[in-house]
Amino acid sequence: MSMDDLKRQAAARAVEQVQDGMKLGLGTGSTAKHFVELLGERVKAGLKVVGVPTSEATRADAERCGVPLTTLEEVDHLDLTVDGADEVDPNLDLIKGGGGALLREKIVAAASDRMIVIADETKWVDTLGRFPLPIEVIPFGLGATRRAIEAAFAGNGVSGPMDIRKTRDGHVFVTDGGHWIVDARLGRIPDSPRLAASLNSIPGVVEHGLFIGLARTAVLAGPQGIRIVERH
Repeated sequence: MSMDDLKRQAAARAVEQVQDGMKLGLGTGSTAKHFVELLGERVKAGLKVVGVPTSEATRADAERCGVPLTTLEEVDHLDLTVDGADEVDPNLDLIKGGGGALLREKIVAAASDRMIVIADETKWVDTLGRFPLPIEVIPFGLGATRRAIEAAFAGNGVSGPMDIRKTRDGHVFVTDGGHWIVDARLGRIPDSPRLAASLNSIPGVVEHGLFIGLARTAVLAGPQGIRIVERH
C-alpha cells in the first residue's frame, strides 16, 4: 500500500466523525486534501456542513469539491478541525507548517472545539524536532528576530542551523499572509511547550509550528491498519 493510500485511509476515518450541521476547519497539505475530497463526496450525497479553509490552496480544493465555505467572521466557533501534521508526539503535541500554512492552521485549530490530526504513522515520534521547526517571521528586522530566536533556543537547550525557506526556483517562500518562514533544524526538542512559550514572546515572530495542546485525537494509518490515539 502506498503512502498516499495510507493518508487517504486516515482521512476516511476522520470523515466518519463529521456530522450534519457541523462547522469545520479544513486543513492544508496532502493528507488534508484527501479529507476535503472525501468530505466533498459526502456533501454531494446530502451532508450539510460549512468549512473554513486554512490556506488558499485548500480554499481552491474545497470549491472544486463542492464544500460550502464560511469565515471566522461569520461563525463564532468551529465544531471540528481536521488537519495533517509533520510530527506527532505521545502528548499529541505537533510540528506543523511544512506546507507554509501554520498561521492560519493555528488560528482555525484554536477556534475549534476539537482537532483531529490525520497522518501516516511515519509522522509519529517520541520527541518532536527531527522535522525542521517552521517559524513564520516578518521580513522587517529579520536580523534582530533571528538573534532573538537563537537566544530562545539557547535558553531551552536546543540549537541548530536556521534557513530562510525558498521556493524550488530559489526565491524566498512567501506565506498567504505575506510573511517569510525560517526553518530551524533542531534535531530534538526536549520541552516543546517551554520553547513554544519562548518563541511566542519574540516581536518579529508571527507564529511557529509548535502546536501545543490543540490536537485531541490522532488518526495514524500504517500497513497494519489505523491506530487512534486520544489525548487524556
